[in-house]
Amino acid sequence: MSAQETPAAQAAPPARSGSATAIGWIVTIVFNVVAPIVTYNILTGRGWTEFAALLLSSAWPVVDTVVSLAWRRHIDEFAIVTLVFLVITALVTLVGTHSARALLVKDSAVTGLFGTLCVATLLAPRPLMFYFGRKFGTDGTAAGVAHFNGLWQYPDFRRAMRWMTTVWGVAYLVEAALRVVLAYTLTTDTMVVLSPVLIYGFLVSLIFWTVRYSKRMQAEGEARAAAREAAERAVGTTA
Repeated sequence: MSAQETPAAQAAPPARSGSATAIGWIVTIVFNVVAPIVTYNILTGRGWTEFAALLLSSAWPVVDTVVSLAWRRHIDEFAIVTLVFLVITALVTLVGTHSARALLVKDSAVTGLFGTLCVATLLAPRPLMFYFGRKFGTDGTAAGVAHFNGLWQYPDFRRAMRWMTTVWGVAYLVEAALRVVLAYTLTTDTMVVLSPVLIYGFLVSLIFWTVRYSKRMQAEGEARAAAREAAERAVGTTA
């Protein structure tokens, strides 16, 4: 995430190898999609209630976060967002009726809550995506954080942060509403397969869009800065 009219662009993060990226995605899909579905089917086939099987199968994403931490020695963006959702889900699960359908609806309440939080922060001095951007778009040093904070002075940067927050908020409100409708329309077995696809499908799509949008904003900002510098040099030459 970068300003459109900044004096200098932020340093790009080190590139990851294709094999490391592929392995990372395979591990993520296995723990967040495949393992929960297989666990649910095995447990229900052995007489477990749908609620108990669904609750236990939802523990696999926690394992994914632990594996990510042990392998990379840090928790990446995907794991952090997943962990936040899991913590909220654990809290929400403690409230209300204990049934498989209720648990599926509560999952929607979690993403809906996140979407509501995004939209609500548009009224705050700085929207939620500004803080996500500062976390994931800097090296974490005092200088890096200070540089990112300084980008807020640029109108285009502020507009980009608010637009990204709006897109994330609206997308998760739509995702939550869609899963509530599907939870009361489809069977629990079907939703066990479909729910993680929706959750991570929306998340991956939003991350992909955010990266593309950020790069486009950065390129446009650099082009404007270059044009302004060229114009200033031309004025200086003719003076």
